[in-house]
Amino acid sequence: MAKDSKGKAAEEVPEQYGDVVQRLEDVVARLEGGTLTLEESLKSFEEGIKLVRRGEQLLNTAEKRIEELLNEDGRDVVVPLQTGVKAPTVPSVPAPTARGSSGSSRTTPPPEDDVPF
Repeated sequence: MAKDSKGKAAEEVPEQYGDVVQRLEDVVARLEGGTLTLEESLKSFEEGIKLVRRGEQLLNTAEKRIEELLNEDGRDVVVPLQTGVKAPTVPSVPAPTARGSSGSSRTTPPPEDDVPF
């Protein structure tokens, strides 16, 4: 384990994504616990930031590897995810008119083959 500038053993950032997520969950639990001092909170926050960055790095590496695997046959089948793009909206169904004298306003759901995607 690496040592920090004061000679203390510094925790290393895990290499496996699952380990990163587990450590990040532990950090969040400590921070939400409300028992840490300001200095301990700052150190935990710093650790959390390092873990988030490592997680993003691991995910980006995995994404690139998947793209490589999908492109091995010479066809580009990867559609990159776009952040900040709104999902398509489903058109609204007009409100039904009252039927009969009972005043019931039950609606019949549209057939499943009318789904726009």
